[in-house]
Parts: sequence; C-alpha cells; structure tokens
Amino acid sequence: MIADTGLFGPGSVTWQLHADPGMWFAGVRALYLQALHPLAMRAAYRHSTFKQDPLGRLWRTADFVGVVTYGTRAQAEQAGARVRAIHRRLRVACPETGRQYPIDLPELLLWVHCAEISSFLTVVRRGGLRLTGEQADRYVDEQRRAAALVGLNRRDVPASVPELDAYLDGTRPHLRAVPESHDLMAYLRRPPASGGLVIPRLAWTQLSTVAYSLLPRWAQDLYGRRGLPAPAATGLLRAIRRTAMAMPDQVRWKLSAPRITEAVGRLGAATAPSAARLLAA
Repeated sequence: MIADTGLFGPGSVTWQLHADPGMWFAGVRALYLQALHPLAMRAAYRHSTFKQDPLGRLWRTADFVGVVTYGTRAQAEQAGARVRAIHRRLRVACPETGRQYPIDLPELLLWVHCAEISSFLTVVRRGGLRLTGEQADRYVDEQRRAAALVGLNRRDVPASVPELDAYLDGTRPHLRAVPESHDLMAYLRRPPASGGLVIPRLAWTQLSTVAYSLLPRWAQDLYGRRGLPAPAATGLLRAIRRTAMAMPDQVRWKLSAPRITEAVGRLGAATAPSAARLLAA
C-alpha cells in the first residue's frame, strides 16, 4: 500500500518550512498584516470570533495550516471544504460604501493567502532558515495548492517570490488601518489573562512585539506605531529559534506544529521535517 503523503509530502519545501519554530511569529505577523485590508478586517470582525478571541482564531488557523501540510489528502480536502462552506454562507459590508460583498470574494481570499504566505516565508528566513531563491519560489508555488482548497483558482495566485512581491506592492495603495485594525493591535499587544491565552502573558507580549516589528516599515507606518529596530527584532527571533531548535523534536513539534507527530507516525521517522534536508538539496 502506498502511504498517503498528503497535499505536499516530505520532499516539499512546505513540509520543512512549516515545522520551523519561527512559524508562531509568522502567524502573528500575518494577522497584523491581514488586518490592514479594510474589507477583510470587517469580514473577520463580523463573522468570526476574531473580536472576542483573536488568539483562538490564531490557534485554529495554525491547526488548519497543520492539517493541510501534514494531514492526509482527505483530511486536507475536508478542512478546505469546511472553510469554503462557512465562507459561502456569509456576506460583509464595505466600511466606506455599505455595499454587501460575499465573504469568499476572490480579492479577499487572495489577500489573506498572500499576506499569510509572505509572512511565513519572510519570518522563517529572517529567523535563520536558509533557503535558496529556487526553494523560496518552490514554496510560493506549492502554496497555490492550499489556496485552491479555500476556493481560489490556482492560476490567479502568485507562483513565485517576484509574483508575490508584485501582488503586495500592487495592493499597498488599498491598505489602511481602520478602527478594527487598532482594536486587534491593542488585543495582540496585551490580551486578557483569560480566554484563549494559553501561554504566559509576558511570553506572549514578547512574541507579539517581535512579530509586529517584523512587519515591513510601510505597514508599521499605516498603524502609526514603530516596532523594535530591525536588528533587535531579528536578533530576538533568532535567539528564540535557537532555543527551540535545541529541544527534542517531539517537544518542539508539540509546541509549534502538533500535526507533525501524526504525520511522522503515519509515514515513518525518515520523513521527519529537517532544515538539513533543505541545505542538502
């Protein structure tokens, strides 16, 4: 019987990159970046628990990424179908005009996807994961499979780093910080001690501060608040990543991507994610 390696498989860049401890910083950075799209931010506030529990939303998004990356093909497709079914039922009003739009508008789905993938790739590279330009392009191309799961046409999704950068540059004029964006920032900077918070507040504050500081300068300017100087943010990210990488694999996976344990159990120890595999490629 041929083992089900899922949507990407152990030979993909995605398999190695999504196991990196920097992904938690990347996920929070993605939230900050996504929140600068007024219509996407309105959709998140109106039709999810984003306002009451953005950290819970972060955990659920992380689990979705984990299932899509390390689950079987059937599990990935089921996760995508659930997301599409939820989106299909909902609409959102434009903050400026009041016009109603479907929440699965390709423009919104594409922004969320590109902000996420750009954050994942940017942060893990700044954290010290060494990728060649070809590997980075492969990662962006691979992620078109994940984009298709949530309803996008793969042909409409960037397939390389230059295409991703061009998309982000073209979208910048349409971005701004709306009141909901500032609400999210306040919550992520100092969330309540109860609710979805499952790590000590001091540790969370450090994670959130570093993640915000990893945003591009233009995004920080839209929020009207500067983060840590870039060298300080990168230094903290790399120090925390080094500490995490020194942990036993099972402990690190439990903290950063619990679905990896299931995948390695299903496929064998030789499929365990490893940065060394990227370096040897």
